[in-house]
Amino acid sequence: MDTMTLTLNHASVPAVLYGSPSPQVWLCLHGKGGRKEEAESFAQVVCPKGWQVLAIDLPGHGARSGGPELFTPWHAVPELRDLLSLSGQKWNRLALRAVSLGAWFSLLAFQDRPLDRALFVSPVLDMERLIQEMMSWAGVTESRLEAEGEISTEFGETLSWPYLQYVRAHPVSRWETPTRILWAQKDHLVPRDTVDRFARRFRCSLTAAEGMEHWFHTPEQLAVLRQWEEEST
Repeated sequence: MDTMTLTLNHASVPAVLYGSPSPQVWLCLHGKGGRKEEAESFAQVVCPKGWQVLAIDLPGHGARSGGPELFTPWHAVPELRDLLSLSGQKWNRLALRAVSLGAWFSLLAFQDRPLDRALFVSPVLDMERLIQEMMSWAGVTESRLEAEGEISTEFGETLSWPYLQYVRAHPVSRWETPTRILWAQKDHLVPRDTVDRFARRFRCSLTAAEGMEHWFHTPEQLAVLRQWEEEST
């Protein structure tokens, strides 16, 4: 499989392109803790079907670890809009595969530009609810978060008042891209009612992976993911 490393946006965003030249491309976005090279397994599925795959390192990840940009929507969303614009100049058909927080960033960045199709794996779909649940886990009230600005938690997340305010100011109100969702039955970050509500509202196809967790990484979980990708593309 052809593989090319490159940089986008004036050499600031590392990217990798898989597959032979084609008029159609999947844009692949990882989640927290991920990196662009994770897209190789998906490329093995879709490149033989006549697609290319373009994956980037989101802020603070992969080759950008330790960089000045943070893994926040106000850094990631403008980059994704630029990615979409640049990709539209090269490819005729654009599709999207996004994981976890990468899916939520996509919902913010691409809601005004319907794509050919989208695949979401363990997507974060209601960020305000997720933040509120993490506040509950940490025993943090909204008034305390507003007063302190940021609060570190014992489970490794930093609660942020500016982040919560951004989320409330940027709701996902539109999504017209035909979308298939793979949701894990034991996903502690995305409750079933959240994914059901999103799927109904935006007419998405939903597959529930029994016994799976938010992060698909064991051989059994990856086999389920691979089968779903084969059937969905």
